[in-house]
Amino acid sequence: MRELILGGARSGKSLLAERRAGECGLQVVYVATALALDAEMSRRIEHHKARRSPEWGLVVEPLDLAVALRRHAAPGVCLLVDCLTLWLSNLLFAGDAAGQAEAGEAIRCQRLAGATQALVELLPELPGRIILVSNEVGCGVVPMVPVSRLFADEQGRLNQRVAAVCERVTLVAAGLPLTLK
Repeated sequence: MRELILGGARSGKSLLAERRAGECGLQVVYVATALALDAEMSRRIEHHKARRSPEWGLVVEPLDLAVALRRHAAPGVCLLVDCLTLWLSNLLFAGDAAGQAEAGEAIRCQRLAGATQALVELLPELPGRIILVSNEVGCGVVPMVPVSRLFADEQGRLNQRVAAVCERVTLVAAGLPLTLK
């Protein structure tokens, strides 16, 4: 089964995902997409680590998510991906997309398009349980900066595509889960 858990910042989405992974009865592998590029992100990563079971495996993959999921998915395994939002941000800046947006150009970034397409195509094929965490960023104002608008647009598109191939989609607000699908 594949599940997408969406929510805003500090909504409780990661906590819900961790709880569901811990309760599923399978071996859990936490797939982290964040990189500790500054002290604030290091603190966030440490906060997440402190909550996780020491028995859980850990894979850090900031860019090649489909490759990591294919490598670690198995019938007796639950992969918890936290999160698609940081993964997408990593992709935008690793390829040409962010620079194209800032220059006012049309977005033609094969790295972004290829990686997101690979993920969406792979998810239905994976064995075991897959829990994906992502931010719902489309509920606020439209950002003024081009790269921020690109990010919001791409995050919304990615969430829609991933939700379409998941059996369950849950929205978390104020720590309360709402089943959407």
